[in-house]
Amino acid sequence: MTATATQVDNPLLIGTGLPPFDQIQPEHVVPGMTQALAEAHDRLTHLEESFTPTWEGLMVPLQQLQERLSWSWNIVGHLMSVKNSPELRQAHETMQPEVIKFWVRLNQSQALYTGYQQLAEQRDRLTETQQRILDTTLRDAELSGVGLTGETRERFNAIQMELADLGTRFSNQVLDATKAYSLILSDPADIAGLPPSLLAQAAQAARDAGHPDATAANGPWRITLDMPSFMPFMQHSQRRDLRETLYRAMITRAATGEWDNQSLIDRILGLRQEMAQILGFKNYAELSLSQKMAPNVAAVDELLESLRQASYDAAVAELEALRQFAREQGAPEADDLQHWDISFWSERLREAKFAFNSEELRPYFPLEQVLKGLFDLAHHLFGVTITAADGQVPVWHPDVRYFQVADETGQPIAYFYLDAYSRPAEKQGGAWMGYCLNRSRYWEGGAAKLQLPVAYLVCNQTPPVDDKPSLMTFREVETLFHEFGHGLQHMLTTVDETGAAGIRNIEWDAVELPSQFMENWCYHRPTLLSLGKHYQTGEPLPEHYYQKLLAARTFMSGTATLRQLLYAWVDLELHARYQPGGPETPHQVRDRIAQRTSVLPPLPEDRFLCSFGHIFAGGYAAGYYSYKWAEVLSADAFAAFEEVGLEDEQAIAQVGRRFRDTVLALGGSKPPMAVFQAFRGREPDTTALLRHSGLLAAA
Repeated sequence: MTATATQVDNPLLIGTGLPPFDQIQPEHVVPGMTQALAEAHDRLTHLEESFTPTWEGLMVPLQQLQERLSWSWNIVGHLMSVKNSPELRQAHETMQPEVIKFWVRLNQSQALYTGYQQLAEQRDRLTETQQRILDTTLRDAELSGVGLTGETRERFNAIQMELADLGTRFSNQVLDATKAYSLILSDPADIAGLPPSLLAQAAQAARDAGHPDATAANGPWRITLDMPSFMPFMQHSQRRDLRETLYRAMITRAATGEWDNQSLIDRILGLRQEMAQILGFKNYAELSLSQKMAPNVAAVDELLESLRQASYDAAVAELEALRQFAREQGAPEADDLQHWDISFWSERLREAKFAFNSEELRPYFPLEQVLKGLFDLAHHLFGVTITAADGQVPVWHPDVRYFQVADETGQPIAYFYLDAYSRPAEKQGGAWMGYCLNRSRYWEGGAAKLQLPVAYLVCNQTPPVDDKPSLMTFREVETLFHEFGHGLQHMLTTVDETGAAGIRNIEWDAVELPSQFMENWCYHRPTLLSLGKHYQTGEPLPEHYYQKLLAARTFMSGTATLRQLLYAWVDLELHARYQPGGPETPHQVRDRIAQRTSVLPPLPEDRFLCSFGHIFAGGYAAGYYSYKWAEVLSADAFAAFEEVGLEDEQAIAQVGRRFRDTVLALGGSKPPMAVFQAFRGREPDTTALLRHSGLLAAA
């Protein structure tokens, strides 16, 4: 052990404030977490023996205990997702069981549970926010097995330990399988149709992989399964055989060899089913929904079926339109379009129909300009001012940015890190918002103090290449807006009880509301024109591009909707009706559901589930439907702005403040339906979602 890893000066033991990312190393994890856990166990023992059943005597010290340990372990989890390494994995694997044992002990504490019950008898002395936190705490204790005894409790706890390990393994194997695969192209015929941005990126990837002389003009070019490489290749490569090769590699990721996740899937599903039944639920979906807005599985089925009926015929027509277009172009594959043809011919049809392709827009969306437009929008709608604070805090990678969020008076109210670029060697794919620090009010030295919220915004967009900045696709712009929406809810909360501040204590199927809401502004003319300025000339995004983007917004939306419904239903079916070890495999379940949610059946070898980290390694198990559930809320929320007139800046600013004061401010202090009604004045309606998707007539 090095000197810096001693328990005396371990940076993971600071326990508060911003993490010193410039100091934290994998070798700090085991000694640091060992000591942090020992201290947490001591504090828990003391609390169990000495609490009084009041908010200040029980819930406040409990939250302080949880926050201190979470501070250390959350840093480890964050680095696992953005700076993964064999050394960090080993340390995480060593400490994860010990961390879980602590949380199991806390959640199953009979002494604390008795205290919660005693506190619940004095509900009238608590604020509404405190009552809601207490209700959640009681529920979570019950769902964590506080009522179990003997062998049943031992089995339940063993399941929790194994599930945590399996989730981490699943995620690591997806990362490793993605990282291990690449196509090295050297023949100019292999790159026919590929845009200059991808060639430059692929040459840089080749240099990074040991081809020092690779250039965009002469190659070799390295194509990977990382989205900024995979997607443009599938959209533009004229080499159908190579598209097929890459597509088959993508759908069989983590499904063979040393990174095979197939056995993990059935094990995870079986353990979840067993856990749910121990707690008295028929299946894991019922357990999951007991913590969400949706009342039951039938209600989710009903929403998904209504969206399927509105989108299926549109998707059939879209596929036929692609076939007809390919015929007109003389494509030999026109009457036998396969999965690896869909992105390619969709992009060609988009070019023909709307006279632009996704690559044309890149020069108008350099990251700096997109951020400026996004921050200007946040200022106009929500009254906040966002400024760069780079260099003021340690970061985990040189590309990571840091920003301050200030209110109307110039007072800082939040901060966030932005880790924008793809780094397939060490960073998980996808995009997400995580919290570094949560808003909370606490007492120190007899004075009330406020801890400001700090967010992590993580994307995997196209990195800068050679002398060019990060030039974003429009989809990457939408993704940044999406994650920023999550960040706004974390950062603009006004709740001082940390257990309900920001996104905490919000039902999972409501948590996508602000993120999906923000995506709508990418189609708002003043916003889009402020985002789009050519990175070399400063020329504004031409008006005709705005009109084309608007016209293309619902292009292939039936197909896109069906894809999300397939994912949501497969997730629900696997957790509600599938029997592990029964007559069907999970892949056969997917194939069966695809018969009514896909117009092009999956290939027999499709093993998409092996990389479906959302449900097997993330928080979306029996909850992937949340994207559609919350999209109903977010579309209806945006309709409030449409109703006052999107060109009326004063009116949308007023509605924006109301959105800030309700959806963004109230966090988990009230039920999400009450928060939505406070903003909208009524319950949500699906009309706006169908209209935005171009599917209203079909419905």
